[in-house]
Amino acid sequence: MKPVTVSVDVRQTPEQVYDFLDVMAHHERFTDHYLTGWRCSGPGRGVGSSATVTATLGGTRTRVTVEVVEAEAPRRIVERNVSAGGRRLARGVYTIEPSPAGGSRVWFTYAWERAPLADRLLAPVVRATMRRANRTVMRRLATELARHETAADP
Repeated sequence: MKPVTVSVDVRQTPEQVYDFLDVMAHHERFTDHYLTGWRCSGPGRGVGSSATVTATLGGTRTRVTVEVVEAEAPRRIVERNVSAGGRRLARGVYTIEPSPAGGSRVWFTYAWERAPLADRLLAPVVRATMRRANRTVMRRLATELARHETAADP
């Protein structure tokens, strides 16, 4: 299946964006419209941080384990996602770069490495559903970054 990529421009620097995304518990704040029941484990940030969540998309619910497997401050975080009893394996990659207008551009790419037969047969629908959900994720990420920045100001 072809990957799905979405992006957003934010006013925070790549370092600020990375520092926020590096904390696994922060992800609940901008993904809880379709990922619920967050249980974080491992270190709070960096490689090895993980969470188990319930994904509710397209009328289905499934348990997903998300684990950070690569981190390159301040530009890249790679997550490994396992769901559907191990039949679905994917990578979620956050890429952060300085924006020409100032701030940062944040990309998120969801790429399937292995998918159940139903996902493959319905690939256009599955990809459209993921794109829609992740566009919302990016908009909510921008909002949460602004809130986080305001909360950090003295």
